[in-house]
Amino acid sequence: MTLADAPVPAVIDAHVHLLPGRLTRAIRDALHGEMGWTFEHPTSRDDIEAHLRSHGVKRYFVLPYAHEAGMAADLNRWLLDRAAESEMCVPFATVHGDDDVAAVVRTAFEAGARGLKFQCPVQECGPADPRLDPAFELAAAYDRPIVFHAGTAPMFEDSPYVGIDQFREFVASYPDVRACCAHMGTFEHEAFVETAREHESVFLDTCFAMSTAVGESMDFDPAAVDDAVFEDLAGRVMFGSDYPNIPHSYRSEYEGLLARDLSEAAFEALFRGAAERFLSGQDPA
Repeated sequence: MTLADAPVPAVIDAHVHLLPGRLTRAIRDALHGEMGWTFEHPTSRDDIEAHLRSHGVKRYFVLPYAHEAGMAADLNRWLLDRAAESEMCVPFATVHGDDDVAAVVRTAFEAGARGLKFQCPVQECGPADPRLDPAFELAAAYDRPIVFHAGTAPMFEDSPYVGIDQFREFVASYPDVRACCAHMGTFEHEAFVETAREHESVFLDTCFAMSTAVGESMDFDPAAVDDAVFEDLAGRVMFGSDYPNIPHSYRSEYEGLLARDLSEAAFEALFRGAAERFLSGQDPA
């Protein structure tokens, strides 16, 4: 079975990375050193898109992050330039807490960035960090969603920048901003799922955590998230892959999802509708 067999004609992958070569190598080297992961997937936009198309993907969110101050503006510009040449790429932007946050984010939004991404433990600025308030306020003003790596997986249990409490503080402070916790909120998935049940603005994405190969890389079982989550939160759980920075096949990111006993409506929402709603704030037509 391939992703093209999902009951939607145009799949959206809500979690993909496209970064300059040096930054990609640095990230992969860090993950190899910390987790022992190795990577065989291509990193150029053309090769990434060819691989995604071969798995039935029509569009994808590309999520940058700036691990140090002073690089976000150039990174956002680089990404937006490449997205402008693509029919598939939906560009997000990022900013570091020690940047001129409002200026960087406003420039990115005006140039076409569709949302923001924060890799909280790596960037050392989380969803409750007051330095990011100007970014959050602009997200509200421009009606742009935010993706947070706010969970503790795969190696951030001791990080002060992640966790359900900080995420809930953001939701309470910015209830109108659509906010996605990547990786189903692992390793605190139950708390993040409950938060999503309580707040219509909260989304989750499936990347890595729902892979059939996840057990080879970190201690998590996708079966810990039962089918009722995808039914009850249909329209707010998005398929994502973390491609190309995954130490396993792209297929493993979706084959377990397709094997679930879900309704047609839940499958459609998972593989397309939720991502459209995350971008626009409106239910798909």
